[in-house]
Amino acid sequence: MMSFDNKKNPVDFMDSHDFLDYAMERGFGDLHFKVDSELGMKAIIAIHSTKLGPALGGCRFIEYPNTMAALKDAMRLARGMSYKAASVNLPLGGGKAVIIKPQRSFDRASYMHAFGKFVNELNGRYITALDSGTELADMDIIAEHTSYVASLSKSNGDPSPYTALGVLRGIQAAVAFKLGKDSLKGLHVAVQGLGHVGYQLCRLLSEEGAKLSIYDVNPAVVSKAVEEMGAQAVNADQIYKIPCDVFSPCALGAVINDMSINQLQTSIIAGAANNQLAHASHGKLLHEKGILFAVDYVLNAGGLIYAASKYLNTTIRNVNEQIDGIYTSLMEIFHRSAQENLPTSEIADTLAQEKLA
Repeated sequence: MMSFDNKKNPVDFMDSHDFLDYAMERGFGDLHFKVDSELGMKAIIAIHSTKLGPALGGCRFIEYPNTMAALKDAMRLARGMSYKAASVNLPLGGGKAVIIKPQRSFDRASYMHAFGKFVNELNGRYITALDSGTELADMDIIAEHTSYVASLSKSNGDPSPYTALGVLRGIQAAVAFKLGKDSLKGLHVAVQGLGHVGYQLCRLLSEEGAKLSIYDVNPAVVSKAVEEMGAQAVNADQIYKIPCDVFSPCALGAVINDMSINQLQTSIIAGAANNQLAHASHGKLLHEKGILFAVDYVLNAGGLIYAASKYLNTTIRNVNEQIDGIYTSLMEIFHRSAQENLPTSEIADTLAQEKLA
């Protein structure tokens, strides 16, 4: 276990909340910390809710500027996982893990062995899976120490194709509701981020006949998409400003903020990134501007649906049916938003909270 002394290290955390106050206000169940001084490993598991079932959520292995930033990331993502599972009616709660990636040299396999033991200590309250910075090979090592793993190489555990498919279904729902179109052919989609999910989404959009503008920090993957799909490459600033039918953030969170909202020239925001709104107030601002926000944790639930199938032993047919249900779930949110004149983000939160109450 580890503790934090905010008097010695003052930080602007959780919008100036003490992190335990933040946890209590948002209904968190558990916060777990593991330090292995011999390895130099620091890890966090945040469990938001287990009301509907054990908390399933990926494990991130990325660099953070400090421990508080890592905890903030884990807590926000864990809460999002609870809402995500509830929004698509999975018998699961929400959790998230982060292993803080050191800037010095380290033994990756040893970190994963230690993390597997950490997960097992929680006796099934948390089920881990792939996330940013972790690979199937890491999950295989973790599984040597615990059965609470939803992504394994032997079971084709990569959820990204299913996340991309769910995002496509969500874009189709948003286009049908906002633009009155039952096809994406000829529509212009600006995709920010060509990671595993973003690139596969671009392929699906291209197959549907959409015109693509793309940005990613990796020039090689951008060149590949331009060659393979005829996409238009733009720079980091242009991706927000380009006139398009759909803006699809598929990289970092908090990209929908005061600055970007004033730059966007789109009717719809629908992407794979988590926590797209920098603040809840930005959902209201989008609503006031007439921009339809396809709520991120509903839209990108396909990966969770697939990961859950590995743990719950459901069939691929069932997975595809549940992913198709993302269309229906978003349509319900869009219609209620219009009827009640409330932001889609607020409607989605209310629906999820009702299931978690």
